[in-house]
Amino acid sequence: MNSASRSFYRAGLLAAFAAAVFTFGCAKKPPAPAPPPPAPAPAPARPTVTLQASPSTINKGDSATLSWNSTDATQLSITPDVGSVTAQGSTKVTPSDSTTYTITATGPGGNASASASVTVAAPPPPQEAPPPDLTKIFLAEVRDAYFDFNKSDIRPDAREALSKTADLLKNYPQIKVTIEGHCDERGSTEYNLALGDRRANATKQYLVSLGISADRITTVSYGKEKPFCMESNEACWQQNRRGHFVKAN
Repeated sequence: MNSASRSFYRAGLLAAFAAAVFTFGCAKKPPAPAPPPPAPAPAPARPTVTLQASPSTINKGDSATLSWNSTDATQLSITPDVGSVTAQGSTKVTPSDSTTYTITATGPGGNASASASVTVAAPPPPQEAPPPDLTKIFLAEVRDAYFDFNKSDIRPDAREALSKTADLLKNYPQIKVTIEGHCDERGSTEYNLALGDRRANATKQYLVSLGISADRITTVSYGKEKPFCMESNEACWQQNRRGHFVKAN
């Protein structure tokens, strides 16, 4: 290749290079990327709530304490009977029957609930009163009728005693009695048996006059055969002149 051709070739390369530089320098710059969108706000927290009852078992008429705690709640309510409450606290309840209490917590993030039960113990069955000891009551409350020597008249102190005995028999209509006629040691056996019979019957008739049914009363005479006192003096003889009551059933 001659020198003219080489010169021409170099000039062409330079022209091509200059055109390329010019073209690249004039190209339009790409736009800047858009900024990323802001992160979404976090979702509101879901409420939490707890509820306890202490004690959980009570007797009827007693109270239990409800205690609760919550987070992220704007409204709280306890059913039944309590109503709106603060975010945490306690209250006494006195249910008449076993009850389950429920607390509901509401907030921007939703709602939550919790429950606690209070059991009302059934009262024990009433204890039946033991049947009365009629023999013991009879011995404690019955009163004998005492008589004057050789008489079967109901004297004033005997009326008072027989009124108390009649009250006992009215209060316990299931009791039946035997009236024993007794005498002191003076007089014959036959005479005192008859006198004792009159005394027993006089005592019976006075009770009947006070409203005691005659079919609840029987009589027997022992005369002087079963003395209560064995001494031979008036104080002892007075104890033996009596209409004496014995429980017959």
